[in-house]
Amino acid sequence: MVAGGKNIPVLFAHRPVFSDQPVSPEWFAAVLQSLGPWVEDSPGQAPVALAVSGGGDSLALAWLARRWRRNLLALVVDHGLRPESAAEAQLTLERLAHMDVPARLITLTDLAKGPAIAARARTARYARMVEACQQAGCVDLLLGHQADDQAETAWMRSNAGSGPDGLAAMGWISHTPDVRLVRPLLGVSRAALRNTLRKAGQAWVDDPSNLDMKAERVRVRFALHEGGLSEQFWCLAMDAGWQRMERDKANAASLARTCAFYPQGWVGLGAALPEPAVLSAVIRTVGGLRYPPAPAAVERVCKKGEAATLAGTRLVRWRDEWFLIREQAGVAAPVAASPGVVWDGRFVLHAPSALLRCGVYVGAAGYGLPRKTRGGWPALFCAGLPALWWQGQLVCVPHLGWSLSADWDGAFFDFRPPVPATGMGVYGCKKVHNKDYVGPVG
Repeated sequence: MVAGGKNIPVLFAHRPVFSDQPVSPEWFAAVLQSLGPWVEDSPGQAPVALAVSGGGDSLALAWLARRWRRNLLALVVDHGLRPESAAEAQLTLERLAHMDVPARLITLTDLAKGPAIAARARTARYARMVEACQQAGCVDLLLGHQADDQAETAWMRSNAGSGPDGLAAMGWISHTPDVRLVRPLLGVSRAALRNTLRKAGQAWVDDPSNLDMKAERVRVRFALHEGGLSEQFWCLAMDAGWQRMERDKANAASLARTCAFYPQGWVGLGAALPEPAVLSAVIRTVGGLRYPPAPAAVERVCKKGEAATLAGTRLVRWRDEWFLIREQAGVAAPVAASPGVVWDGRFVLHAPSALLRCGVYVGAAGYGLPRKTRGGWPALFCAGLPALWWQGQLVCVPHLGWSLSADWDGAFFDFRPPVPATGMGVYGCKKVHNKDYVGPVG
């Protein structure tokens, strides 16, 4: 579609992305259909969860989602960072009830104001929402990020010198070990979502922080609007996203051919180092990272072809093969042991509650394991393995099949990094006729 001599991105060859016209439930349902499969919409099945802050984006998401299906669960998070936040959360619950959308309130009580508060609040919010999804059996969590958010993210990552994967910005689908994050509104403008609510006679909450020019994203938002650049950066993200998925396919095939993933959390790379893109994916997995390391740093490691440390991992040569292992000096601090606790961002503990008596904690096994206990693996490999400790004594290293006594034999750890090495997300859209986008493609 061409308007005023300017190419306007169109999604599904139906709707201009930055149109301010209200979003129809039929169009929304078509997008969701492409992002499936979905749990059956019936009372006996788990609901689809959605994150609802009470703002215009997320409340429009709830309104549209309710017309898509009945079995939903809205998660409302009160960060407690503003005096009015509790009242706004209650108002949002009332509005959701009026929409006939079941909701659950999550209150964060341990957030302290200070440096990086936005990032810390986001991390805490997602952790609690994922926990709520697990409790309710939800496998999908809908998020209200929209096209303007996507353009802002692409601008910010472009200015920060992000690599091609970073320019893909947010994915329509992002996989985590516990829940699938789905962003069905990435092809809809902020204005259109608010007009959707106005047409429905539905009010929403405006967060004053969205006008705070001290925040980088707010400054970027105004710059994009004033420069008329939102379409350009949205298209940049969509094109980069489609290219990212093409690379992900090639990298997945290369990973399958050349790499051996071990349940202990290390990876065999073969006699020769893989290409930088593959090594980057493995570093992210072994290091328990949500984002890949700096591309230039990975390229330097591959070019030198020598043992190295990078992003919490260590590249070592053993028995004529390259291995990537966790750097023991970078592992997480010990944590109190409980069923399902995550240690080092990568390992999930499974153990009977009776076994985890008072004072048991999860920490690194360390360097003191005898060679026989290590099963022939080097001490450097095994030092970062998850282990159970009690009263200052190592009592169990499940990955090595060792425990101090049979009393500890019921414990084991799953290796579950936050992001899969194979890049299973859905990013961008395929462009046709140089202006229209077909997608998202699930």
